[in-house]
Amino acid sequence: MMTEQNLILHRQKIDQLRQSSSLSLSHAAQLEQSIVSSWQRSSVAHIPKDRLAAPLLDLKKVRSPSTLSHALQYCAENLKHIAEQSSMVLALGDVGSTVVWTASSPEMRKVAENVHLIEGGQWREELVGTNALALSIKTQQSSCVFSSEHYMPSVQDMACYAEPIIDPYSKHILGVIALSTEWQKHNSFGLLAAERCASIIQSALLESQRQHLYIRAFSVPQVIFNGKALTITPRQTEILAILALCPQGLSLDNLHQALYGERKVSMDTLKAEMSQLRDLLGGMLGSRPYRILAHVEADFLQTEQSLDAGYIDSALKLYTGVFLAKTESPFLCAWRNCLELRLSDAIFKANETDILLKHVARFPEAIDAVKRLIELMPKSQSVHQILLKVQKL
Repeated sequence: MMTEQNLILHRQKIDQLRQSSSLSLSHAAQLEQSIVSSWQRSSVAHIPKDRLAAPLLDLKKVRSPSTLSHALQYCAENLKHIAEQSSMVLALGDVGSTVVWTASSPEMRKVAENVHLIEGGQWREELVGTNALALSIKTQQSSCVFSSEHYMPSVQDMACYAEPIIDPYSKHILGVIALSTEWQKHNSFGLLAAERCASIIQSALLESQRQHLYIRAFSVPQVIFNGKALTITPRQTEILAILALCPQGLSLDNLHQALYGERKVSMDTLKAEMSQLRDLLGGMLGSRPYRILAHVEADFLQTEQSLDAGYIDSALKLYTGVFLAKTESPFLCAWRNCLELRLSDAIFKANETDILLKHVARFPEAIDAVKRLIELMPKSQSVHQILLKVQKL
């Protein structure tokens, strides 16, 4: 554990580095590379200099119950106890670093309220600069941001520790848990506490998702039920995708139209598919209307939710290939076209070049991302010329 004098010296060193016009290699070596990179991104993000609190979002107007909110029913009291006993603020954020739930000790409550480390606080890096919630989502690793490592002056008297929350079934990041305290109380146990809180939430996720169906429809389709991959036909995958997109359920006629359109396939064929699916899902398939009774998640639903929230980084990470590329379902083809138009629109509005470069590295044919990068990248950079050549191919 660092002594008070060591903490003061450490903070002074960070202050000196922050005041440098540029970070040399020797300077950068004194800090975590993730912090240096975050400072560089924050410096060009057009964050208002007088911003002292995170922008607030009214979650009741824009959010529906999430997987994390269901898990909280099983672990909220445990997390509240940890926050109170440790004299910390505990914040649960979604994949875009927007706080969806908090608990705090009495001595930290006012501090949290002043900087909007409360429900609805938007802690994306492009809005408030370097902070542990955003950094942990960005790096997909544990993060500690100490004192002046924070970009926003109003939180530089705090130390914050964050850990990403991984869905136990899909292995995708669902959000982030962060613990914050006064900078003088910084110690090496902060990250361990954040990791412990993340494990509590992940255990609660398992508890809340006892009957859990996960559908992967990008790239290579796969259906996972209660942690086990099912051996099912492409047609059955299409049926589950349609029902996942229509949680209110569909009549037999409407499901037939969505799946087959004008193709001459009998109702009995569809009934047989539904019967097989019901057996595979242990009865977790309702009828009249047809609907999935298990808790449903899907990579395409998560992508849609990320786009709804304006989280382009999360949406592009989830998009690993064409949605059900071989489907002939008119409903799914129409939905795929809509999703691809939304992704393209989001790409043309994106301002973070690193996100777009990663997308182009995975999908060189993504001409929308190439065009947007050409607009954003300085002409003096060699990559600008490379992108121009790619565009002409």
